[in-house]
Amino acid sequence: MTRRQVIAAASTLLLVAGCAQTVEGTPRPASFAGSGSQEFTKLLTECDAVSDDQIVDATGAEDIARGFFGAICRWDLIGSAGTVKVTFNWFESGTLAAERAADEKMMYTVSDTAVQGRKAIQAQRPNDSASCGVSAGADQAGIFGWWVQYQPDVAHPDPCQAAAKLADLTLNLSR
Repeated sequence: MTRRQVIAAASTLLLVAGCAQTVEGTPRPASFAGSGSQEFTKLLTECDAVSDDQIVDATGAEDIARGFFGAICRWDLIGSAGTVKVTFNWFESGTLAAERAADEKMMYTVSDTAVQGRKAIQAQRPNDSASCGVSAGADQAGIFGWWVQYQPDVAHPDPCQAAAKLADLTLNLSR
């Protein structure tokens, strides 16, 4: 046996021996934080916080189609005011201060408001009377927000009123 063959055989034995170890414990994903990690209790159910019928009613639309559902939920609606886009978000670790800062960074007009007596904010893009968002503190933790966007060239209801109504319905259902 040549020296190369001896080294290769020894390396193979070491590799096999090293891979044959038993590791005790329970397998967990790499991102698992163990005990004390935050439990996201509403994961995958946030989009059902307000029913499709209630969204239709709040926006004055006539029909609704569910769009993307994930961390942000989206619906497309249609009615006499044309197409309406509605977006909902629920960030269980978010804060109203962070939401305000993000809106202000995007140069939105931000004003204080309230939803069922809770501190909330209303945001609108400059020179855009067809869309509006309302964000409020969630019942248990984090924040949620609704954004309503009508077509700008069609007569439409007040988007801030629609977003506020959806926020009110969300807080009612989260109790």
